[in-house]
Amino acid sequence: MQLRRSRIRFTKIGHIFISHLHGDHCFGLIGMISTFGMLGRTAKLHIYATKDLGPMLQSQLDMFCDRLGYEVVFHPIDTRQQSVIYEDRSLSVTTIPLEHRIPTCGFLFKEKPTAPHIKREKIDFYHIPTSQIANIKAGADWTTEDGDIIPNAQLVYPAEQPRSYAYCSDTRFIPTLHTRIEGVTSLYHESTYGDDNCAMAEKYYHSTARQAAQVARDAHARQLILGHYSSRYENENILLEEAKSVFENTILAEENLVVDV
Repeated sequence: MQLRRSRIRFTKIGHIFISHLHGDHCFGLIGMISTFGMLGRTAKLHIYATKDLGPMLQSQLDMFCDRLGYEVVFHPIDTRQQSVIYEDRSLSVTTIPLEHRIPTCGFLFKEKPTAPHIKREKIDFYHIPTSQIANIKAGADWTTEDGDIIPNAQLVYPAEQPRSYAYCSDTRFIPTLHTRIEGVTSLYHESTYGDDNCAMAEKYYHSTARQAAQVARDAHARQLILGHYSSRYENENILLEEAKSVFENTILAEENLVVDV
């Protein structure tokens, strides 16, 4: 239902990453898998989660999706290790070990560096053949017929900085977490409680909004997104203000919010 409301095409989804096996993070999975099948999906769907989900998922597939029409590929992950679990030509996904009441990890989605952009006017001015453009993008200088060396920096515009997004779901405050996500562009960090419930956060392995902001500050993140609020807060702005006192560029997550990372 949320995918439909957000106008996200079901066929766009090829990989699903599940942080831990609490119901609010995985109960909807089998329903979504079934819906994809009823809509005629044929492409594989990859699921990444702690190994304990594997047998349960297979039982549900056997019970409810015996004629699914596409393959569900399960990838067990070790929530205790920071490791690359997915990679393609433009993106990598790395696990982020977290500390919750059960095995839990976050995920770091990171773009790979792109090539710089050619300055077309310089290519034309120095009569650089098309066959050499790939070398120029790779960092090569150009030597003219007169023997003059044109530095690469004069021939290209710098590439855009790779974007990255860290999803840190349910976890208590980890003072060293920032070292695993240093320089992240956008950070989602749970903020279940405010300063008035620090003891609850410690007891139930959750974080306060201020602690989430400390992680963002220490990681030199560009943006912090708060979420996973306790229902005791009728107005989450109190959490926002506590976080902004530590890290100014903070926003509240809400249903169907679109964030530019």
